[in-house]
Amino acid sequence: MIKKLSISHIKYFICLFLSAFVVIVLSACGSDFDGYVDENVDYTNNTFTVEETNGHKIGVSMPTKDLQRWVQDGENMKSQLHNFGYTVDLLYANNDKNLQNEQIKSMIDSGCEVLVIGAIDGSAIAESLETAKKAGVVVIAYDRLIMGSDAINYYATFDNQLVGTLQGQYIVDALDLKNTQGPYHIELFTGSSDDNNCNFFFGGALEVLQPYINTGKLIVTSGQTTKEQCYTQGWSTDIARERMENILKTYYADGTKLDAVLSSNDSVALGIAEALSAQYNGDFPLLTGQDCDINAVKNIINGKQSMSIFKDTRNLAAKVVEMIDAIISDETVPINDTTTYNNGTGIIPTLLCDPVFADKNNYKEILVDSGYYTEDQFK
Repeated sequence: MIKKLSISHIKYFICLFLSAFVVIVLSACGSDFDGYVDENVDYTNNTFTVEETNGHKIGVSMPTKDLQRWVQDGENMKSQLHNFGYTVDLLYANNDKNLQNEQIKSMIDSGCEVLVIGAIDGSAIAESLETAKKAGVVVIAYDRLIMGSDAINYYATFDNQLVGTLQGQYIVDALDLKNTQGPYHIELFTGSSDDNNCNFFFGGALEVLQPYINTGKLIVTSGQTTKEQCYTQGWSTDIARERMENILKTYYADGTKLDAVLSSNDSVALGIAEALSAQYNGDFPLLTGQDCDINAVKNIINGKQSMSIFKDTRNLAAKVVEMIDAIISDETVPINDTTTYNNGTGIIPTLLCDPVFADKNNYKEILVDSGYYTEDQFK
């Protein structure tokens, strides 16, 4: 996108040019100005490293640094916003709901005009969202729809229903359920009950798998099939491992073969893989995931995980930056869904990006050739 130079930009470059001219003239005249060093100027190669700003500040609130994907999301967005000239306040809340609420209020107080929020728990930040609304700050819910607040102006995410559909279809295809008799044994795991995305992940997968469960070709041996039974609070690796260990001990100790495990993301899949490692050696059940975290990709390469949904956050960050730029410029905000996402106060205008899956056959093309990772990161 080619951006028009504002009067402030023109003045800025004129001042910068005059400052450089004065330095050159004084240097040529032998003047003594050693007492002044401009930290924004690299005197070793005569290049200027002043960061161009357009006068607008954006707040980016991410839930945690504990999950690799949130770090990548935050840094990708910050980098691309900087490229557009925005000042960025990027903060991580360490999975502390109260801390995130305070951080968001701090962003508002510091003059942020747009907030991008990957919420830990939308209900816990109601106070800061109300403050944002009163201050006229535009709020974009990022990847997790914030429920029950009319302060949410936009939602940016991947097609989360499609995430679940891809996971379910991968299991169908890998087991060749359309052409084989079965039965096959499967267990179901999703994420945190306070994450609205689980409704789409789990719902999309069950839309594909439920017909085979109904006919008995897929058997959920534990009988745990509802979201409430399959939630993994906080997307916790430890909680997932403990539940999988209990399921194996209770329902598979008699030698029943577990053929597949539906897992909605990689942190949950990591715990499942750890539990399975104690019982399976070289012949792991199918195991789905999401986010293509480095440890998950290593497990895919080693045969402990079958696939992971790849959501290229570089693309999502770029789209969010376009949304922000349109908001600041008072232009039409790019969205492509106005019917699906209702947060309890009404439909939230949404921008959706499409996910893909990576497995052992295509991970190099999807993850390495695209420049998202290097091959060395998987060693």
